[in-house]
Amino acid sequence: MKVLVSDTIDASGVSRLENESGFAVDVKTGLPPEELKSIIGQYDALIIRSATKVTADILEAGAPKLKAVARAGIGLDNVDIPAATKHGVAVMNTPEGNVVTTAEHTIAMMMALTRNIPQGTLSLRSGQWEKKKLQGREVFNKTLGVIGFGKIGSIVADRARQLKMNVIVFDPNIARTTIENEGFEYVSLDDLFARADYITVHVPKLKQTVGLLNKAAFEKMKTGVMVLNCARGGIVDEADLYDALMSGRVAAAALDVFVTEPPGEHPLLKLDNVIATPHLGASTKEAQVNVAEAAAHQIIEFLKNNTVINAVNLPAVSGDLLEKLSPFTTLADRMGRLLAQFSGANITEIKIEYNGDFQGLDLAPVTTAAVKGLLTPLVAYQVNSVNAASLAGEMGIAITTRSETLPIDYTSLITISVTSGAGTHTVAGTIFGKKEARVVRINDFRLEMIPTKGHFAIIHNLDKPGAIGSIGTTLGTFGVNIERMQVGQQGDTLRNIIFLRTGSRIPDDALAAVKELPLVKDVTVFELDE
Repeated sequence: MKVLVSDTIDASGVSRLENESGFAVDVKTGLPPEELKSIIGQYDALIIRSATKVTADILEAGAPKLKAVARAGIGLDNVDIPAATKHGVAVMNTPEGNVVTTAEHTIAMMMALTRNIPQGTLSLRSGQWEKKKLQGREVFNKTLGVIGFGKIGSIVADRARQLKMNVIVFDPNIARTTIENEGFEYVSLDDLFARADYITVHVPKLKQTVGLLNKAAFEKMKTGVMVLNCARGGIVDEADLYDALMSGRVAAAALDVFVTEPPGEHPLLKLDNVIATPHLGASTKEAQVNVAEAAAHQIIEFLKNNTVINAVNLPAVSGDLLEKLSPFTTLADRMGRLLAQFSGANITEIKIEYNGDFQGLDLAPVTTAAVKGLLTPLVAYQVNSVNAASLAGEMGIAITTRSETLPIDYTSLITISVTSGAGTHTVAGTIFGKKEARVVRINDFRLEMIPTKGHFAIIHNLDKPGAIGSIGTTLGTFGVNIERMQVGQQGDTLRNIIFLRTGSRIPDDALAAVKELPLVKDVTVFELDE
């Protein structure tokens, strides 16, 4: 496996990859986009920080070899996640590695802002002694408004509580009970604006969070509030913050991030009541070691064991779970490939039903395998577990699943129905013993098919003497050997269904000859590959 490290990460992460059997690592930092684009197709995985921009062009150039991008850090606004998903590239970050470091930086910024520490240092260096001018305030008993109660926000809230601050929290994505069970007061955003002496943001940079603290928000805040942003540039509207600082509505601000980094000659940096750091939230030795090693571990686990850790475009799945599900995912993939040949184009719906005892396993990977198998013969893209669901969505295919524990003829049964312009077709399958996959029904025909690589045919014929013999004779004339045959009656009609496995693909002229037989009504041929 070849891994490219395109941004500077701690050497421990590189060593972790280099010491892994079967891995080769290239460290090439500061690559211009065109150079990265020209070489990315050689690599199975890419490890980045914030400098590398993983655009749609880069991802397209990396296909089909590139399988994963790991960010040694939290933010992923430099990765085109929809494009990555489309090309089947897993995108992972390392949210645990620097959460304490970033939370501590927020608290440090709050204390420095409150006690004028940067200004005091500059004053002393210039020969001044400005005790009265640089008088600060206590954080004791003040109200801190925390916007975003994720991994970092929750630690900031906890640390502030230890400082005897009153902490109020707003997060629309986390249940009120969760926040209250942690001992914090859940409030609305407007209530937070009205009550907080300090406001700190800890939300990801999304369409709905850009400009979250803007002119309208500042007007709702109490006069003299202090604002902190150690999350992402743009969550606080910089122009509106400047106006609020000039008017006195906001007493002071602490910024670790900017819309453009480095910010250059920024108006906010000319104000005495603004302190700033050059995106140092995650910049501690401990955090850099943590995120580098975590990113390396993610890549190793994903490429070697299919274990998904902190992917933003793929559910987390452990290698242990995948091993337990392996017989079912293989079966579902085979069933999907089989159905693709019956259903053809214009698929509108996939229904997957799980019956019986699946031992409480999370069956989402099995569903993904079924969709992947179905789409693989139908689309030009490389289909994998990352992009299967999104490709189905782009094609307008609805996916529904249902699980039942009702008594059935098998310990566990997977039934997949696909609706398309060709009607609705159904395939059911199970596992014999521990690992032996079997397709046990195709539409109304019950059979026992081993879904491995091979050539197959289903023939509907009249249930009359000579029908089976004429089919065998005709195929033999064209040199086609029948390796396996099963015969079943189609309901209570006078028709049979014959399932054949042949030693080679039935040639077109042989197929035409079988269709011309007087007792044959129709023939469907299909193939399964590995």
